[in-house]
Amino acid sequence: MTAQSHTRRTVLTTGAAVAGAAVGSAALAACGSEEPGSAAGNGQSGATSQAPGSAAPSGRPIAALGDVPVGSAKAVTTPDGQEAIVSRQTDTEVAAFSAVCTHQGCAVKPEGADLTCPCHGSIFDAFTGEVKNGPATEPLPAINVKVEKDQIVTA
Repeated sequence: MTAQSHTRRTVLTTGAAVAGAAVGSAALAACGSEEPGSAAGNGQSGATSQAPGSAAPSGRPIAALGDVPVGSAKAVTTPDGQEAIVSRQTDTEVAAFSAVCTHQGCAVKPEGADLTCPCHGSIFDAFTGEVKNGPATEPLPAINVKVEKDQIVTA
């Protein structure tokens, strides 16, 4: 067998190529497009449809009603650990949606009555989950919620 002498350049080049491949794979996984969930609900308290696979236990609080001002939305985490958005259109009308953009999987951010995707600029309606501006074409999957006393809970 012959021993090969590795120069500093070959070691650094190989290391950079391996690191680049790992970062690229992680970025693709983060922006991978899974099949989006079902259509959003109608925005009434407890009347949203639950996204497939999001079986949050019923009656578990996800936000205090007072923490979500009327006419706005708030980012929360569901009892089963999913990123979600809770919105409040009126004193008693609440809705919740997955915070995962249906375009390529980035987390949307609440901005008043809109939910915006910082990755590619999609805008969703905070009260219906419907797409207001693409590139996303599918609405955010709804999560069943209702108001119980002073809490927004899973339904």
